[in-house]
Amino acid sequence: QVQLVESGGGLVQAGDSLRLSCAASGRTFSTYSMGWFRQAPGKEREFVAGISWSGGRTYYADSVKGRFTISKDNAKNTVYLQMTSLKPEDTAVYYCAAERTLTVLTEPLSYDYWGQGTQVTVSS
Repeated sequence: QVQLVESGGGLVQAGDSLRLSCAASGRTFSTYSMGWFRQAPGKEREFVAGISWSGGRTYYADSVKGRFTISKDNAKNTVYLQMTSLKPEDTAVYYCAAERTLTVLTEPLSYDYWGQGTQVTVSS
């Protein structure tokens, strides 16, 4: 089992950058693939980025490709989401998720473990 705690959210202006962190508990973090999702008010939770257990494979939603970068530090039990060129439409609560699998997962229902979320607000 793994517990996840996100941090790094905040209020920024359009064009700014922000880095989200997700710290995981548990000694088997290196065997988990991780994902970042976001949910805006009145909308469904959507996939943002995912990374395989080893960090060797990543996958991004088209809306963030080229602007966001996901990375995983197994030594620190942490996954990051570096966000650049932020837009107002990126405003949402961002969640990290974990699943013990070798592949990159993009569907929320595929993940068993979730953090509590961190708010990102981008003003125009």
